[in-house]
Amino acid sequence: MRTIRSTRPALLVAGVAFASLALAGCSGQSTASSGASSAPSSVASSPAASSSAAASSSSGLYGADDTGGSGDGHGADDGIATASTSLGTVVVDGKGMTAYFYDQDVKGSGKSTCTGGCAAAWPAIESDTAKPAVSGVTGTVGTITGVDGKLQVTVDGRPIYTYAADSKAGDVTGQGVGGVWYAVNPDGTEHR
Repeated sequence: MRTIRSTRPALLVAGVAFASLALAGCSGQSTASSGASSAPSSVASSPAASSSAAASSSSGLYGADDTGGSGDGHGADDGIATASTSLGTVVVDGKGMTAYFYDQDVKGSGKSTCTGGCAAAWPAIESDTAKPAVSGVTGTVGTITGVDGKLQVTVDGRPIYTYAADSKAGDVTGQGVGGVWYAVNPDGTEHR
């Protein structure tokens, strides 16, 4: 008789490891390569954690068969657009994943302060070109050289990111995390 092993312990361990990574990434423990001070270490639960509204009004930079980017669901991207979420209309990457600002980044500095564990939990929205495709965003869109050497998209001079815990287009679970992460409004302001 064959013994069937449960995969629950492995799934539990994987879930705990992912949660630990996400908490480390949003706690602001990272420092910029220039030696800037780290963010506050307090981590708050996301007020929108249970939200999973679909990006029903995404401007659709890609057709149904062309998702662009690396196919990992986060980070790599060929442009930005807007989509309707439970927060209202916000900026999203080319896959419809919500874009976030990190309060520790300095507008116009030309660099990201999200490195290490932070960068793993909050992947940079990247572009293959210095002028990414834009649809519906009225804030000024540009790029900087990100922490990994690739082009990272900016809105009004601030780098933008997705959140690894957002599992599908329209999720906004990163909103308010640690009191330092906020969705990006189409005009380039933080969604507060």
